[in-house]
Amino acid sequence: MPNAQCPMPNAQCPMPLYYSLNGSKTQPVLLLLHGFMGNSNDYREVIPQLSAKFCCLAVDLPGHGQTKIAGEDDRYSMPNTARALISLLDELEIERCFLAAYSMGGRLALYLLLHFPERFEKAVLESASPGLKTAAERELRRQRDRQLAEKLETGDFQEFLLNWYRQPLFQSSAARPDFEELIARRLENNPHLLAKSLRNMGTGNQPSLWEKLADNKVPLLLLVGEKDDKFRAINTEMAGLSPLARMAIAPNTGHNIHFENHTYYVEILNFEF
Repeated sequence: MPNAQCPMPNAQCPMPLYYSLNGSKTQPVLLLLHGFMGNSNDYREVIPQLSAKFCCLAVDLPGHGQTKIAGEDDRYSMPNTARALISLLDELEIERCFLAAYSMGGRLALYLLLHFPERFEKAVLESASPGLKTAAERELRRQRDRQLAEKLETGDFQEFLLNWYRQPLFQSSAARPDFEELIARRLENNPHLLAKSLRNMGTGNQPSLWEKLADNKVPLLLLVGEKDDKFRAINTEMAGLSPLARMAIAPNTGHNIHFENHTYYVEILNFEF
């Protein structure tokens, strides 16, 4: 099926989400959620390989790609975005599916698993987290997110992206020969809408999910990069709190595993699902 968009908001579809659907719906459905400043095209290298086994549903999250949400900023929040995704599954008559998600999308995916477990068979969360544990940590992060959002709205977008990928978290991605293609893909986004996403679904504004991990009912693989020390520590703790979760370490990769090693990522999803 070609790219499509949920119709205008209604009872079944409260927020229009742009998506692509690749493969036959007679196959198991795999929902793919991208990270901050990404879009559904981030999975274009892996979907052709995955679509032999899955019907791949890749979504542009609010403020990203072609999902341009007007109206109140709280429509970008994690609870509202999660409800919009469940409504999209309803619209497409998908009762249950597999779930693979990266970074910001992984945080959202964990929220979905904990609040709508009946809709998901199994999940692979790549470089994800349950948020921040304390109110003080969240307030500090909200202040930083607001500062970054202001830079997105007032500064040079390409310079913002280059500075973003100078963070230690992304060193291995920035060293790749196809890094310029990644930047070009990020430039397809609208920085003003990204700022809305950062203010409303950034780590500082999301509800902490740490205390709910023990209640997780969905088998879960936590995938982290060998070079990503920060998220290896976070996910080690997560795996210890959820009986249905285990962790796998992707060799010689950093935070963005599906970008840095397409082949390994496809192998993991085919094996797990």
